[in-house]
Amino acid sequence: LQACGSVPFTGRRQLSLVSNEQVLALSLQQYKEYISTAPVERGTANAEMVHRVGTRIAAAVETFYKSNGYESELRDYQWEFNLVKDNSVNAFAMPGGKIVVLEGLLPVTQTEEALAVVLGHEVAHVIAHHSNERISQQIALEYGGAIAGSSAGAQIGQQVFGIGAQLGVMLPYARKQELEADEIGLIVMALAGYNPEVAVPFWIRMSQSAGGGSVPEALS
Repeated sequence: LQACGSVPFTGRRQLSLVSNEQVLALSLQQYKEYISTAPVERGTANAEMVHRVGTRIAAAVETFYKSNGYESELRDYQWEFNLVKDNSVNAFAMPGGKIVVLEGLLPVTQTEEALAVVLGHEVAHVIAHHSNERISQQIALEYGGAIAGSSAGAQIGQQVFGIGAQLGVMLPYARKQELEADEIGLIVMALAGYNPEVAVPFWIRMSQSAGGGSVPEALS
């Protein structure tokens, strides 16, 4: 029972075997290593747009949390939104509020509001503690829930999902988290004043940009 938490906005119960402090400390180290060598785009209109939209969404989340007495949940967060020169159609988030948009995504978002769909989704992963949950699930699979502090640290520095675990247990959780990030993302972008209806044509464009790809449907 002590290893259960709940996701903000949805109320879903989730496994939580590692503390937020552990995850934040180790993920910040990884982020610093990544961002120190990444070709971060600065001072351009697109870079400023990513920062503006992300900051606006983060501010809306903080206002909501404060208004509802949950401000302590974000106590150790330091939001950062960067655009990286990379043609991949992707974005990612790390615990503590470190969010990166890859430049190849912008031709698909096309507009500031559609970019808010992406950044709302990534902010949702952060505030829903999805990284903590994935690490906890992997620890539970490998160790049956009997963990030492070193186990948590090792998991953050490794791929969380192994192929066998994905097919057997982990993949449904990953899909659940992505759907949950979609749902929470729509809420937080609306709180920030963006129109969540733009998500539908955006995700259609994303699907078309993928072109089917080479990833088997079972792993998509």
